[in-house]
Amino acid sequence: MFLKSNTMVNILEREVSILNQFIMELRSTDIQTDSMRFRRNLERIGEIFALEISKKLNYKQVDVQTPLGVAPSYVLSDKIVLGVILRAGLPFHNGFLNYFDKAENSFVTAYRKYNKDESFDIKIEYISSANIDGKILILVDPMLATGASMVLTYRALLEYGTPEHVHIASIISSAESIEYLKKNLIGKNNTIWTGAVDEEMTVKSYIVPGLGDAGDLAYGNKS
Repeated sequence: MFLKSNTMVNILEREVSILNQFIMELRSTDIQTDSMRFRRNLERIGEIFALEISKKLNYKQVDVQTPLGVAPSYVLSDKIVLGVILRAGLPFHNGFLNYFDKAENSFVTAYRKYNKDESFDIKIEYISSANIDGKILILVDPMLATGASMVLTYRALLEYGTPEHVHIASIISSAESIEYLKKNLIGKNNTIWTGAVDEEMTVKSYIVPGLGDAGDLAYGNKS
């Protein structure tokens, strides 16, 4: 459905598919201890998201020469930039890159800086980005808890141009983060894609039931 902010929200888990199994495996404490399988599931889910988003993009018709004749075909005409928030987003991003293999890329480091009272601020340390002006920007992060890091990342990337359309993709989102994005995204052409929406968060802004710390599960605990 279209919302007041003109941001469309797609919750992919509602249409039951193999995606539901992959999300279950990410959540399962019995399965997620295998970090290689956890990373691979992030990647496979990225591929599913890429396919779904590809249905909303623009294509042009071309003729391709086969050994026996000429066949009409369609190829992507949009220019894509894939943006990822490090570090947990890397396997998820790789899944998108497997499908949008000609895409340019943007890499952003965003993290929570905790204060003495256990509140936190979102800090962005580093950005390496392609020009995004007039292109389709796809921003990916496995988890959207508050949504603040995604909004800050998007606004920081606007220094590299104004995208034609922004797709934000997350495997598990809190209900609060969806509302935050709807209120704070800049521009009229935004689409949110999420696998599942969880209704609760802890006082430290961790999604419940969620799946834990995706970065630690993919790459090991931080010191």
